[in-house]
Amino acid sequence: MKTYAAPQSIEVLRQQLNGETTVIGWPELQRHFARGVLIKVAPGADLVDVAAHIAADDRGGVAEWLAQGLVTPASTEDAIAWQARQANFWAVVTAPWVLVQERLQDYS
Repeated sequence: MKTYAAPQSIEVLRQQLNGETTVIGWPELQRHFARGVLIKVAPGADLVDVAAHIAADDRGGVAEWLAQGLVTPASTEDAIAWQARQANFWAVVTAPWVLVQERLQDYS
């Protein structure tokens, strides 16, 4: 896991974190959920942008996303649903947090 120095620009952080995103399945994320470090990013929000603002310690921006419900700690209900459908996610680490955004399937 990498840590980032605070004075980096958001754009530099975005570029670094974009290269560190990966697709991961729920089974690999369960231990992070159990540790309480799994953060859910809502569909439509930019996962990499959220991660960059967290890495830059942008408390105001993150607080706004939290208030809007776009960024939330993963709940037990989330975990149960993800387990049931064996969900896949885009994920990125901004230590100590693991940010995830579910990859929604097009079933049509």
